[in-house]
Amino acid sequence: MMPKKAAEGDTTADLLAYLFGPGNHEEHIDPHLVAAWTPGLPCPARNPDRMTLSDLALLLDAPVEALRGPKPAEHVWHISVRNDPTDRTLSDAEWATVAAEMVHAAGIAPHGDTHACRWVAVRHADDHIHIVATLARQDGRHPRIRGDIPRMHTAARAFETAWGLTPMSPLDRTARRAPVTGEREKAARRGLPEAARESLQRTVREAAARATSTTDFPTRLRDAGLRVREHHDENNTLNGYAVALPGDRADRNTRPVWFSGRTLAYDLSLPRVRERFHPPIAPADITRAHTRIRQAATLLARAGRTEGAGDVAALGDLLTAAATSPATIRDQVRAAATAFEQPSRAPGTRTLHGTARALDHAPRAARGGGAPAVLTLLIALVEAIEAATAWHRAQQHHAQARAAAQAAAALLREAATLTGTPPRASRTAPRTTWVTPAAERGPAPATPVTRVPPRPHAGPHPTPGPSPGPAPGPGRSR
Repeated sequence: MMPKKAAEGDTTADLLAYLFGPGNHEEHIDPHLVAAWTPGLPCPARNPDRMTLSDLALLLDAPVEALRGPKPAEHVWHISVRNDPTDRTLSDAEWATVAAEMVHAAGIAPHGDTHACRWVAVRHADDHIHIVATLARQDGRHPRIRGDIPRMHTAARAFETAWGLTPMSPLDRTARRAPVTGEREKAARRGLPEAARESLQRTVREAAARATSTTDFPTRLRDAGLRVREHHDENNTLNGYAVALPGDRADRNTRPVWFSGRTLAYDLSLPRVRERFHPPIAPADITRAHTRIRQAATLLARAGRTEGAGDVAALGDLLTAAATSPATIRDQVRAAATAFEQPSRAPGTRTLHGTARALDHAPRAARGGGAPAVLTLLIALVEAIEAATAWHRAQQHHAQARAAAQAAAALLREAATLTGTPPRASRTAPRTTWVTPAAERGPAPATPVTRVPPRPHAGPHPTPGPSPGPAPGPGRSR
């Protein structure tokens, strides 16, 4: 759930006319009120004989006009609150609850304050609402809304947890940056399956996971078909970059739409990408590849807060690299890499040094090894993701732990498919991964993560039977 503040304005009537109108491209469907400062306020769209848009604008502006002192130059406060497209559709009553909590958190209308600012919440799409308020209290005072955005994000995270919604709030600097409405509408008009931002995020992340230097990284971006703009300092050292999707243009097709790495995702800025660079390592055999992956699980099991943050970042790079091979599990690993994107970004400081940085070559060794090698690779990946899940739980990173559990569940299902065994049919005792952070490194140990599937035995008859995956936490309704 993402609260986003629009620029303040000075004309309430014009904003209401837009929100209740058809939209710039006929995208507004059934505009109507879902909540307001006073219960039972007639909706101008559904009860025009009782309330017109002009009437509603006058009612909202009345406290501003009644101010005896100076009036705000821009008295219209406007935010949108949007869910992820994959979330279930909230009812009008649920959106009304969200609206009331947002204006409370922002200081517009604290709960129980009968003299607060006047506001309305308008819904004209399934996935979001708009909240409009006027910045004058009904008792003639000005509202205190300083810091409204951080407080609304805190409220949004509470709804995400309570209702099982996709984490979108960027307060811990780990949630992905979703496309804005205009970007989605532009992609729809062009007949594209996703917005340019989403295509760029995926392509840049794959290049960053494999790059070995500041020279190699832009080359990989160009090889992937992107337009790249580099920024160099006085010593001709690369210190920034931006990318654009071919054909994505603005201002009447006069210029490309550029995205800097930081605007794509918090961990795609050049300094964060540079942290990933490591010398190229020759591909090892399958056994060594699996050993490297399991090293990540071992490292996480005893890692502190900063060291573990580096190892989950390395594991995220590993999944991104593994998403291109081997072919038999490509789609499943790509789905796991997408689910693990947020868990790879832990809040706070981190260090990316250590054995785990060599992991991205491991998937190459599984090529040509047949189903047993692929299954062994999957199980090794699950072990590492299980360890990451436990580490996030120990650090009380709830959104990251939930997303990591979903990534592990996706790979567990694929392992079950390869062995021909139902995902819930366990034939061996589960293995347990414990994460016990040092006292000065985090909260008390979390519940252990269990039910990692058994490794296949050597020989012509490997023992199948992956056990059920970890509980993914609050599920997402669709």
